[in-house]
Amino acid sequence: MSLYRTELRRLTKRRFTRWMTLAGVLVLLAVLAGVFLTNHKVGPAEQARAQRQAEQQYQEQVRWAEQEKAACVQAQAAGTPKDGRFPPDCEMISPPPRDAFQAEWFLPSTFDFRKGFDEMLVPFTAILALVGFVVGASFVGAEWSTGGMMNLLLWRPKRLTVLLTKLAALLTGLVTLVLTSAVVWTAGFWLVGTFRGTTAKTTSGAWQSFALTGLRGLLLVLTAATIGFALASLGRHTAMALGGAIALAVVGQFGVGILLSMANVTFVEAWLLPTYALAWMQKKVTLEDWDSCNNVSFSGECKPETLDITWQHSSTLLIGGLVLLLGAALWTMRRRDIS
Repeated sequence: MSLYRTELRRLTKRRFTRWMTLAGVLVLLAVLAGVFLTNHKVGPAEQARAQRQAEQQYQEQVRWAEQEKAACVQAQAAGTPKDGRFPPDCEMISPPPRDAFQAEWFLPSTFDFRKGFDEMLVPFTAILALVGFVVGASFVGAEWSTGGMMNLLLWRPKRLTVLLTKLAALLTGLVTLVLTSAVVWTAGFWLVGTFRGTTAKTTSGAWQSFALTGLRGLLLVLTAATIGFALASLGRHTAMALGGAIALAVVGQFGVGILLSMANVTFVEAWLLPTYALAWMQKKVTLEDWDSCNNVSFSGECKPETLDITWQHSSTLLIGGLVLLLGAALWTMRRRDIS
């Protein structure tokens, strides 16, 4: 019997795998339903209503400016002391221009598939990466804690072959899950765009961009699953991976973020892992330091210092962490006693 097929069957038959996958799918469906319910299709009626609301806001500002200007003139005629409410010249009080009130501001939220779907691949990847991490950790951690790994090595004594085959089965199952979910996710948001927004201008270039973002998301899910698998293999228990993830989130992220903020370190987000995950998905994340304001234009506009985190930085971090953890798991599998 093939070891790979046996491990793949073991993965799909585990109740924890099924329940965790179901939970992830339900969360994805909840996000999809939430986007559908909170968006609306914009037609001529909505456009006309938005125009009326913009005009109404403009007229209110005109009336307010006229009232303030009249009050300013009366205060000057009465010789009322200046209290800072009015400018020296009452002619300076004037309503804003009409084009300052855009009808688009009053339109209901609508889903533009071409502009919005790329962003929706980020929560899709995050949810499946969490599923992959937990399932990967449980898949090998349960084998160690229940003694199944020892029994398996009696049948197939090649340690590294066994561990890598289990990893290959895990990644195969996740690829199937991600690709299947991606098809449903794409079709679901196409329907959202059709009935609650627009799918116009979705060109072949847009689809190519979606595919590349989805590919990066797939790699991120597989990386998260491999890291969870490696941590559980190192600790020989699922709790090792889950505890490490919690410690990293609480101590390594929130704790470091608070300490760096208290130390007035610039670009605190550059030390946090979510920034690099987002940069991997979006290709670049630009951080801004609004406390700097070193370069001020003649108009008084503050131009903060910026720092770009690119997907190249993220790939270096992900590859380094993956090689380190998986290499350590393979080394300990080969060197340590199985007991």
